[in-house]
Amino acid sequence: MRLDGARVCVAGLGVTGPSAARALAARGARVVAVDARETLREQAVADELRGLGVEVRLGPAAVELLPDGVELVVTSPGWRPGQPLLAAAAVAGVPVWGDVELAWRLRPAGQPWLGVTGTNGKTTTVQMLAAILGAAGLRAVAAGNVGLPVLDAALASPAYDVIAVELSSFQLHWTSTVALQAGALLNLAPDHLDWHGSMTAYASDKAAVWRGGAVAVLNADDPAVLALAATEATGPTIGFTLGEPGPGQLGVRDGTLLERAYRPASGAASSATGGGAGTVGAGASGTKDVVLAEVTDVRPAAPHNVANALAAAALARSLDHAGLVAVPPEAVRAGLRAFDPGAHRIAPVGTVDGVDWVDDSKATNPHAAAASLQAFDRVVWVAGGLAKGATFDELVEGAAGRLRGAVLIGQDRALIAEALARHAPEIPVVEVAATDTGAMDAAALMDEVVRAAATLARPGDTVLLAPACASMDQFRDYAERGDSFAAAVARLAGGQPR
Repeated sequence: MRLDGARVCVAGLGVTGPSAARALAARGARVVAVDARETLREQAVADELRGLGVEVRLGPAAVELLPDGVELVVTSPGWRPGQPLLAAAAVAGVPVWGDVELAWRLRPAGQPWLGVTGTNGKTTTVQMLAAILGAAGLRAVAAGNVGLPVLDAALASPAYDVIAVELSSFQLHWTSTVALQAGALLNLAPDHLDWHGSMTAYASDKAAVWRGGAVAVLNADDPAVLALAATEATGPTIGFTLGEPGPGQLGVRDGTLLERAYRPASGAASSATGGGAGTVGAGASGTKDVVLAEVTDVRPAAPHNVANALAAAALARSLDHAGLVAVPPEAVRAGLRAFDPGAHRIAPVGTVDGVDWVDDSKATNPHAAAASLQAFDRVVWVAGGLAKGATFDELVEGAAGRLRGAVLIGQDRALIAEALARHAPEIPVVEVAATDTGAMDAAALMDEVVRAAATLARPGDTVLLAPACASMDQFRDYAERGDSFAAAVARLAGGQPR
């Protein structure tokens, strides 16, 4: 649609909203931006946007009604379809785009995007992907749910050769025309069901990463992903597995990451053989084993992180295969070696009296926590927070043999305690009763958690913060939760408990 002169409502002034408002105003749109919050931050953003000619409305009443004359709504990804303003837009037939949809429509012509979604591992994978692309000599960036708004990346000057886009289920929900060069679905497990309403709706939004015949990179070890691909992947498929790869796959053999997915020479992406589109193992006949890297090049080399590396490699190599840009196998190894995994992702934070302490605060749902727990043999587990509608029986049942104890925190800790009682009744459990930072500040809370975990752990054990829950009941975000844990471990190591 034509933006010049159009009246557009930008819904939400969080991370993505200000970028959208600026881009729209620069293209002549008559923008009205709304947000229910009225903190100093929103007021400062409002002052800046008003200087650009944007009308800004703050406060709860501002988000209850669709402003008069609006022809398009650009929503922040977290806004639910049932939110009153968005529901009113749907009734009025006003299109609703997310920031990713807007960015796609405004991007430089022909700029390829590689997308990553999944219940877990998105940020790590998209950052690995950007590192591989950079090692291939490309001007590339990781954007989207990773922190940098994709709109800012798409409108950057000079333009990026390729954008690696992390896509949440929320962001995918608000897209309609985005058609990636290749899209990866890393895994699929219940999450954000309070937002989507059902697992079916959640999976359907995730499948949008394969829209428009994109090369569908998918986890061949995840039955839910395979089932979804069978009905939703309309383009060529490339599988990745922690086992030895078959034709059309990337995988692992004897500690080496191998590719058997693409023809040796550049050309159009291979289509499925035998089963048609949606079939895993769709490589062309005559493909040979291509050595990409060693497992030791992946940091940390936990199984789920090796899977992330394979997915990133499959996406990057799809560009070479399509004849768009060169991404040789050597770039995969160099990119993985250069990649910095960052904080709060299976990050060791100390060893005290023979006990290792590990921060995986980024494990904010049961699926992520399960992957983290599998990386260690004997674990004192620190878990709890906001469950977001999740259940924990499958997680606890699968990890019971590794658990030596559990320390539970947060608003929904009772749900985990009940699962432990059902499936691991012999495991000692300590509940830290504070349910919000008003009752106990973050430092004091984590000091109590660390003291409790230290009483349960024995030399050779790992105390693992893998909460399986969101953090906002007690902390600003998962990063503050992880930082507080690491600081408390440092105090324990120094013999200076608070």
